Amino acid sequence: LSVAFKGKSGLIFRRTGAMVKAQDRVDLTLPDGAIFGIVGGSGSGKTTLARVIAGLQKPTSGALCYKGAVLSDKRAVRHQTALAFDIQMVFQNPYASLNPRQKIRQQLTEGAIVGKISPPPEALKEAERLLDAVDLPSSSFDKYPGEFSGGQLQRISIARALSMKPSVLLCDEPTSALDVSVQAAVLNLLKDLNENMGLTIVFISHDLAVCRHMCDEIAVVHRGVLCEAGDAVDVLDTPQHPHTQDLVKAIPPFPPLGWGGAASSEDATPTPAAIIKT
Repeated sequence: LSVAFKGKSGLIFRRTGAMVKAQDRVDLTLPDGAIFGIVGGSGSGKTTLARVIAGLQKPTSGALCYKGAVLSDKRAVRHQTALAFDIQMVFQNPYASLNPRQKIRQQLTEGAIVGKISPPPEALKEAERLLDAVDLPSSSFDKYPGEFSGGQLQRISIARALSMKPSVLLCDEPTSALDVSVQAAVLNLLKDLNENMGLTIVFISHDLAVCRHMCDEIAVVHRGVLCEAGDAVDVLDTPQHPHTQDLVKAIPPFPPLGWGGAASSEDATPTPAAIIKT
């Protein structure tokens, strides 16, 4: 599929310029039950691709197929409704993705109730179970998002997505706004969800070291073009495309230098990839 946006030109009148391609004939197959990574630099089109998969952005051309149905077809209203429930997204910024004026109780039950997935009593029980699954106390129900840290908010965002009982979870750089130790906790949570629930996860990141530990397969994109895709270890250990080779060369060595300039394991600050559960 391809996605293009109208560019802007001119400082005063903001005339419409040439079309900008965010995705250019990308062809991918998402394996069921796997953690599939989409990696690339800033502006490479990772988020646009995720928004197309989530149904938040219409492709300019091409097709999005899910379980035999062409979801990008405007006439397939029934399939698009199923897509809204079956594919959920965890956004990059946990502070902006939750309603600051709603208590967590309402945010974890509203989708399931409005979508008629569960009646209110059952939705509440499921929300309690999900809070426990993301390692948050039940007392979180009656609090507002402003009372939580960034890592806790991201856990709540994951629980909210899971309340819709999806088969696919899209994670758009879910740890980029968090510190290293909290990043590792969220990544371990996603690993557990994949292993224990069989949840298919699309993991979008610019951190290749994390993707190597997290993902079964990855796709590398650059300026909207798919460079290469395949087994995560194979792609990152023996990159074939020049852009992938440049990305791999840019991965900082581990362990990093300590404050004194020596590569001491005691002084080194661990990366998330180093403390993800194996």
